Amino acid sequence: MKRQIGAEYKEGTCGFCVWAPEAEKVELLLKDQSPVPLQKDALGYWSTSLEVEPGTLYKFVVEGKALPDPASRSQPEGVHSWSAVVNTNFRWKDDSWRGKSSNEMIIYELHVSTFSEDGSFEGVLQKLDHLLELGVNTLELMPLAQFPGNRNWGYDGVYPFAVQNSYGSRDSLKRLIDACHSNGLAVLLDVVYNHQGPEGNYLSAFGPYFTEKYRTPWGSAINYDDKYSDEVRNFFLQNALMWLEEFHFDGLRLDAVHEIIDRGAQHFLKELSQRVDELEKRTGRQYVLIAESDLNDARLVSPYSRGGYGLEAQWVDDFHHSLHTVLTGEDKGYYSDYGKLEFVAKSLQQAFVYDGIYSPFRKKSIGNSPRDCSPGNFVVSLQNHDQVGNRLLGERLSQLVSFEALKLATGILLLSPYVPMLFMGEEFAEDMPFLYFVSHSDKKLVEAVREGREKEFSYFFGKGDEGFSDPQSEETFRKSKLNWNFKSEPIKAYIFSYYKELIRLRKEGSFEAFRNSSLKAEVINNHLLNISGKSGSVQLLALCNFNKEAETTDLPQGKEWKPIFSSADKKWGGTVEHKALNIAGKAEVAGESLLILEA
Repeated sequence: MKRQIGAEYKEGTCGFCVWAPEAEKVELLLKDQSPVPLQKDALGYWSTSLEVEPGTLYKFVVEGKALPDPASRSQPEGVHSWSAVVNTNFRWKDDSWRGKSSNEMIIYELHVSTFSEDGSFEGVLQKLDHLLELGVNTLELMPLAQFPGNRNWGYDGVYPFAVQNSYGSRDSLKRLIDACHSNGLAVLLDVVYNHQGPEGNYLSAFGPYFTEKYRTPWGSAINYDDKYSDEVRNFFLQNALMWLEEFHFDGLRLDAVHEIIDRGAQHFLKELSQRVDELEKRTGRQYVLIAESDLNDARLVSPYSRGGYGLEAQWVDDFHHSLHTVLTGEDKGYYSDYGKLEFVAKSLQQAFVYDGIYSPFRKKSIGNSPRDCSPGNFVVSLQNHDQVGNRLLGERLSQLVSFEALKLATGILLLSPYVPMLFMGEEFAEDMPFLYFVSHSDKKLVEAVREGREKEFSYFFGKGDEGFSDPQSEETFRKSKLNWNFKSEPIKAYIFSYYKELIRLRKEGSFEAFRNSSLKAEVINNHLLNISGKSGSVQLLALCNFNKEAETTDLPQGKEWKPIFSSADKKWGGTVEHKALNIAGKAEVAGESLLILEA
């Protein structure tokens, strides 16, 4: 086990430890007291142990400059001020909880401060009844690491060990997770190990946390393979284990792992996976690591024996992009690589569309074959924080396609063989936007963020500032909060009931025939997608009509088929009244709808 870092409090005594390998002198400064010299070991860790109480404010003085602790567990006065000692003890009630495998998860991604009215962990806790009624079994919280100000997506975090103070206390987060476990819900955390935010980032003052060997979209890369990288890796490994051990998170979503640049023999991601394996043996619990990557690299989820990193799952952008472009007709930017119904079929069969084939947009071949992977290795979605929030107007899918097309897409998502993920509000066709927002205090940084976002939007939507929402404005943040009065609006109420039924059917195993290697997807007449599968004696056939008009199609011969689900049914706000009568020969599928048959 590597050195523990930060302030570790136990029964009246606190051990303080910080890594500063090139410093000649490091001191501990308690607020309103004189500095205390620290002792340095051979690896560059400076430490001491003192009798202090939780809440004690402190900084480390490095070469005469007083700075917050890089591994601070609490920043009660913000990113530029004092760190605080915390007591990590908590009375958990989840001793019998053992976690969930990725294969059984139905994930719900949410942003804490826009999910509920008061924007806190307590606010999420108060909405658990809604999530339980919906039927999801896993929450995924967007990043919680302390960031500057009170408004941020969380990817500008600069204290990975500290919980964002505007969301609530460490104990309030633990109470939320404990309550989730008692109700059968797993909880994942989105973490950022590819960069640190620009404001309040003092890591370089302590040591070589970054390297100039590589560049990322955020500047110098985190040092995972250069000189001194062992202790940088330890910093992030300890962080991952803290979230899993202390907070009882059931897994981590790893942001943009293609920007975790490590050319060493033991990639950081594999080392992380192995450390989590050890934790599983120690605790008897199951944890999942889910990567976000745009490389379509099966190595991420391949076992160690095949040279893989052993992660449990990865996001699949190809599924989203294929379905989104067919439904909306959008073809700008990376969407230009999609727009074919055949790509939807390919993604349903093997997750990756770009499995080594040439990408006209990127002007190179992308990806490799996922043929040896299982469906539980892939997370798919219709919407997520990136695909909604990085739009100029932050529109959700409900604002881009028709009511019937929205139900069609939802049906495909929830019958797919992969791990489905919903984005907060999706389940009731939320029409409030989800926009990009920050609350930096540095005026130059604020202007840089504005310019950067406008440039990014022009990439997709052309030049001009029409509809541009200022990321720094509190109004931008307020626009992004969910509207919880959805049950009073018929369309939203229909969608919520529709999601509930599809999730119930999935959890009960009604779509099991679609969740194995027998699944086949083929395009008929350019706009009809047939998805078929078999499990034991049960055969299922999903007829997906992307045409606005009704279509009649031939059914496989020699069988009688019984309709078991139709997105166009009147009970979901449609126009068709389907009856459970056996049919043979042909079936009519309403425009922009999904019809599932069983034989």
